[in-house]
Amino acid sequence: MNDKKKHTILVIEDSELNIAKLRQILDTDYDVVVARCGYEGIETAKNIIPDVILLDIILPDIDGFETITILKKTVATRKIPVIFITGLTKTEDEGKGLRLGGVDYITKPFCVEVVKLRVQNQIRMLDYISTIEQLSRIDQLTGLHNRRSYHERLISEWKLAIREGSTISVLIMDIDHFKACNDTFGHLHGDIILQKVAKVISKSAKRPTDFVARWGGEEFIILLPKTESEGALIVAESVRKSVENATITLNDGRSTSVTISIGVNTHTPTQECAVYDFLHRADKAMYRAKEEGRNRVIVHRE
Repeated sequence: MNDKKKHTILVIEDSELNIAKLRQILDTDYDVVVARCGYEGIETAKNIIPDVILLDIILPDIDGFETITILKKTVATRKIPVIFITGLTKTEDEGKGLRLGGVDYITKPFCVEVVKLRVQNQIRMLDYISTIEQLSRIDQLTGLHNRRSYHERLISEWKLAIREGSTISVLIMDIDHFKACNDTFGHLHGDIILQKVAKVISKSAKRPTDFVARWGGEEFIILLPKTESEGALIVAESVRKSVENATITLNDGRSTSVTISIGVNTHTPTQECAVYDFLHRADKAMYRAKEEGRNRVIVHRE
């Protein structure tokens, strides 16, 4: 049984005959949602965020050209591909639709194969773009989220914390004496150390909301939403001990181990607070951990 979620197609069309025909063509492969006028289509698009919109030009309230203009000006819907469906055959109508942001054009009466292929082409393009975007947020060496992905998540959680008045914590950590590891074992073995440490750190983040990323070089970072200082310290100590106790086997059979220094900062964000300061204080605490002997956790105190 295939449990893969179907893509959603929003049809904005007022003819029951055409709606029935499009359902017949698309229902097997997609979830088809129908809106019978422009304004209803705009609201439906904002609510469900379909993968593709099939938009008639002649509608009972506003026409398809005005509808797509509103869709493209709305943040939530501006990226949804819109395929025009129409009985109009003038090239200037087709050109106008494409200039306004339409990605394709299907004329009536419908040809089953043409409808299927043009919708299919947009779905394939969406899947391709989605794959590229996912890869752009992953650190290829460790498989963790990368700095860009972490920054996007941090901004999202920061705004949520402001709205809810909740506390957020961050752990910034750095592998101790990593340059010496590279000098001793070589850069390829240094990569193995990074991969092993990444796995250990990732396992230490227990909750689905905890967010682990590679910050750059030998630095890693964990975001802990809705976490007070005491809870963050418990997680930090667990990570530190787990890394210290991990045995790392290199490709040539040699074994080694490493330690990490961790800086922790906890804050309840407000509109006046800066995300940069939040991270900077955790970073300063991490450098204090280095200065005080490494392989330890330092919590930033106001």
